[in-house]
Amino acid sequence: MGTRLDNAKALYMEGIRDGNYVEAINKYVGDRYAQHSTPVKDGKDGFIEFFADFIERNPHREIEIVRGFEDGQYVFIHALQTLNGGESRWVTADIFDTDDQARMIEHWDIIGEFVDDTVSGHTQVDGPTEPTDLDKTEENKALVTGFITTVLVNGEFDKLTDYISTESYIQHNPQVGDGLEGLGAFVASLTEQGISLRYEKIHKVVGSGSFVAVLSKMKLGDTDMAVIDLFRVADGRIIEHWDVIEEITPEETWVNSGKF
Repeated sequence: MGTRLDNAKALYMEGIRDGNYVEAINKYVGDRYAQHSTPVKDGKDGFIEFFADFIERNPHREIEIVRGFEDGQYVFIHALQTLNGGESRWVTADIFDTDDQARMIEHWDIIGEFVDDTVSGHTQVDGPTEPTDLDKTEENKALVTGFITTVLVNGEFDKLTDYISTESYIQHNPQVGDGLEGLGAFVASLTEQGISLRYEKIHKVVGSGSFVAVLSKMKLGDTDMAVIDLFRVADGRIIEHWDVIEEITPEETWVNSGKF
């Protein structure tokens, strides 16, 4: 799709999969590199320090970039990492900011464990991989922003069908079934357990045509969570959803400014 996306993919594949993290960070990262993956320090040196240890601990690394797109200066990546022959598998959603030379200068990510058994039968990464309706990027970003703000932040669930299709809603969250019925059953299950789910703030919205990714802070019960939701939009309604969710650890565990 463009040099920015190519560079972000190359940082993943050359730096992490192939283990050439020093060469990759110097080739694809700009004069600064602000980091929001809380175990990784800012700057090129922070990246090198973290991945020197990571690669030693994980000598066998397979990475699949499932989908990705550019939105102006920003890049979104959705990846599946398989470590040490399947010993562990992780789904990652990343957002990068870039400079005028298309090099990475800031990074946000959410990492979650890959789950084999899902309520819907879909995996956390399957489904369409290429954006369509490229002329509707801003319209679709506004729709998704409205959904999260109105329904998930303000709690106006009676307006759900203003944003989500009543005919087809494919779900990739492993705990949620397809359709509005699946979403309703999941919310009811949380309520029965005395667990509330509320989005508190949108931090970043990026999109390309039918795909819109949103980085948000949410509250699950009493626990602060960071989430990147990826939505697919068609004909003015959300028809598909992927997400990666991560607990925000206590601030004393961070080595940078935090998830946002």
